[in-house]
Amino acid sequence: MADAGLRAGKDQGDEDADVLDRLDPVVLHHIVNTLGWPDLRPLQRAAITPLMQGQDALLLAPTAGGKTEAACFPLLSAMTEQKWTGTSVLYLCPLKALLNNLVVRVDSYAQWLGRRAALWHGDTKESQRQRIRAEAPDILLTTPESLEAVLIGVKTDHARLLGSVRAVVIDEVHAFAADDRGWHLLAVLERLERVTGRPIQRVGLSATVGNPAELLHWLQGAGVGSRTGQVVAPGVHLPATDSNGPGDTATPGPSRRPAGEVELDYVGSLENAAKLIAALHRGEKRLVFCDSRRQVEELGAALRAREVTVFLSHASLSVDERTRSEQAFAEARDCVIVSTSTLELGIDVGDLDRVIQIDSPASVASFLQRIGRTGRRPGTVRNCLFLTTRKETLLQAAGLLLLWSRGWVESVVPPSEPRHLVAQQLLAVTLQQHKLGDQLWDRQWNGLAPFDKSAAPILRFLTEEGFLDSDGGMLFVGPEAERRFGKRHFIELTASFTAPPQFTVLSGRTEIGRTDPSVLTEERPGPRRLLLGGRSWQVTYIDWLRKRVFVEPADSGGIAKWMNGGVTGLSYAVTRAMREVLLGTDPPVSLTRRAEACLAEQRETDAPDTVHPGGTLITRVGSDVRWWTWSGYRANATLAATLQSVTDPLQRPTDSWLRLRENLTPAAWRDARENVGENLVLPDVDRRAVRGLKFSAALPERLAVATVAARLADFESARSVLGETTRFQYDG
Repeated sequence: MADAGLRAGKDQGDEDADVLDRLDPVVLHHIVNTLGWPDLRPLQRAAITPLMQGQDALLLAPTAGGKTEAACFPLLSAMTEQKWTGTSVLYLCPLKALLNNLVVRVDSYAQWLGRRAALWHGDTKESQRQRIRAEAPDILLTTPESLEAVLIGVKTDHARLLGSVRAVVIDEVHAFAADDRGWHLLAVLERLERVTGRPIQRVGLSATVGNPAELLHWLQGAGVGSRTGQVVAPGVHLPATDSNGPGDTATPGPSRRPAGEVELDYVGSLENAAKLIAALHRGEKRLVFCDSRRQVEELGAALRAREVTVFLSHASLSVDERTRSEQAFAEARDCVIVSTSTLELGIDVGDLDRVIQIDSPASVASFLQRIGRTGRRPGTVRNCLFLTTRKETLLQAAGLLLLWSRGWVESVVPPSEPRHLVAQQLLAVTLQQHKLGDQLWDRQWNGLAPFDKSAAPILRFLTEEGFLDSDGGMLFVGPEAERRFGKRHFIELTASFTAPPQFTVLSGRTEIGRTDPSVLTEERPGPRRLLLGGRSWQVTYIDWLRKRVFVEPADSGGIAKWMNGGVTGLSYAVTRAMREVLLGTDPPVSLTRRAEACLAEQRETDAPDTVHPGGTLITRVGSDVRWWTWSGYRANATLAATLQSVTDPLQRPTDSWLRLRENLTPAAWRDARENVGENLVLPDVDRRAVRGLKFSAALPERLAVATVAARLADFESARSVLGETTRFQYDG
């Protein structure tokens, strides 16, 4: 039989071989004969039973671990077995590019059974949307933002299109859960269940995370406790702890050399990194990750100047520009693509030989995604070369690799107190329903907190300020909501994040990308030039009203700059690991002589004045008094607010230290510590930071400030630092 190879495991004592009998025989046939697979991966086998039984599930596997197939094969089989009709499966992704990459593959699987998949997101043409409205696909690939746009829009009968949904697959679910898009996703799924009139099976796909059970619990939303769920992660060794708090790294654990070839180098500058990349690994396909768009542009230009075939990918390049780069890179061999985290998620760029990291990602989870892009071909191993340009980023990379060597990975923790999204959802659901009962409004989210009765103060504010009108026990969209969010059919209401204003850059009629307005307004000598797409452009005309800038190619030069979308700093775990490195612990990876020398220099010159194995240090150099906590940005912000009697009020906390008052004495320090007790204080919030909170205008100011402050706090880590011994080390 065609599927004999898949069933061969039965004869070899494979206890789970019979789960294949649950898959539709046509699906089995095509796995063997179309895909040519001799067997399914352990994850794909393990996912069959829970998904066919309709359970919620979190499928965990490294990048390229076959998670899409693990979800699709059982759901397609259930679609046939249970005779699902209409659009019965939604496939949600955080990136449009990832959807574009997946739709052909998912559609090919659907066609095995005479079914169809289709794509709907912000770039989908109206003609394609019309076809979807007329002929509902069996699987719809979309984003949560586009899903909400369908719910509140007037062109689409959302009950007709979405009323048959039985299951939803959320790809890269950790990317949603870690920010406000996750709360938006959960709220929209609860509203979708109101449309379908039935619970919708939820299947999350993710790389390894530190708290899988908690992530699945979160994904189940209001239905948790009343529906079954399972974490499916065969062969994935999860951390022993479910917390990313101090307990994970306060005590040094054993290090080992994990699977993969990792090398840590110190090159001293981005220019030197370009020289090395141009000289190394010729003839191979290399993916280089940077953690800022500016770095991507500057490195791309430096590589192009060395006649390296180079492509770029980041969020401020136009869709066409990114697509051209990614497609050309996928088809080429001897080339480099330089990217921000846009290529960290599972977008396929073909077989990679090497991953190179400039400086360091902020998290172990991010590094796992990046190294997972390699080692996919038989006979190859996962690999990553770190090229650090500053001694601080060398230390950060060493600390991060120390955590990785211990099998540690961050927990995925949704942002706390998403009050601004509660306001957004109240307005969005009123648009969807055209009216909302002023007593039963919370039922729209099936009791999901914080979209439940606890949101009453926010609803009251929306009504008082004219965002909602009230008449006869019903609520309607008011004039203030129309004024602030009503443009283009309330499209602003569907996005849960704030994008800083940017100017569109055009060469003739071709859009290159977008740039920060400051590049166009800052005084600089000579002609005004931009760096975009790794190329130099001279500005010829600026259309200030339409936010467009016209350019023509230039030989060299140019500025690449974008406003940072909010500084979060490093975590307690990574910063503490950096402290361990300064105290003498090396990560079990290959260190170049340059890296060894730079770390040795830091241990000799910096460590004596910044770290101590017995606790934290307070140092004084002249009038500069610093408390070296090594506790991360959020914990330090919490400590600065809590110990206001001894901390310098005019400071911005760093990851590793806080500035204290210059007249600090040991006695004053002891008094301040004793007075704290358990009463930690929320960090101070710059009112300007509230503007970065989308929909903050629809909140009372005190609630908006409280939301930002709660997200800036890290009480657990701050409490841990306060429990440590502190030594004074003053000069003179």
